[in-house]
Amino acid sequence: MSVELESEIRNLAPAQQARIDLAACHRLAARFGFSEGIDNHLTLMVPGRSDRFLLAPFGLHWSEVRASDFMEIDFSGARVRGSGPVEDTALFIHLPVHRFSPQARCALHTHMPYATALCMLENPRLEMAVQSALMFYEDISYEADYNGLAYDRAEGERLARALGTSSVLMMRNHGVLVVGRTVAEAFERLYFLERACQAQVLALSTGRALRTIPETLARSTAEQLKQGLLVDGRARPELHFSALKRLLDRNEPDYAT
Repeated sequence: MSVELESEIRNLAPAQQARIDLAACHRLAARFGFSEGIDNHLTLMVPGRSDRFLLAPFGLHWSEVRASDFMEIDFSGARVRGSGPVEDTALFIHLPVHRFSPQARCALHTHMPYATALCMLENPRLEMAVQSALMFYEDISYEADYNGLAYDRAEGERLARALGTSSVLMMRNHGVLVVGRTVAEAFERLYFLERACQAQVLALSTGRALRTIPETLARSTAEQLKQGLLVDGRARPELHFSALKRLLDRNEPDYAT
């Protein structure tokens, strides 16, 4: 993508840019193996609204989602724009999370393999044993015991309470919920969470003991990571997401339509 085209895209109306970014998020999640058939859901609050979120119609594979596909769902659960099936667990997980979690402008629920593998363990904790894990220092909740399918609003509210102020909820025997203020921020966390979980699962598969990073060093490095979020005035997640969208622009540009 040229610098001029990237600038033009950044200047799109916020509502359209939100749709393009969420469509890119679906395509990239499929590309990296984070999807599971047509299940799981990635949602985003409508810019300028505090009571509506974007949701892809159920039945689309993430690799075919386009910006124009999204429905708008309000906090009563009604479809107020767009068309297509609304799957129950999407409604009952994402609606309460968006409603009760201010940090969850974007909410990504996946069954991606390595993070889900940790959720299957008696101790699902992501250990501070690799640098990428330090992005999540004191920012993961492990409080959501498995409680069956989310077929009512009370279950979604339970998950929102379990998430608390964290950006990640490890859902025991189920999968993960990752949230952020933007699509780029949420996808950055989703991507590096899976990478950190992958490294831990691979290390544990050797049968040898993990060497964890000392607490004091883990805390100070986590602070360094926060201080280094801006590079030449631009946020790392935005730079990463822009680079990933350029991959899509070359190979599957219909995501933005």
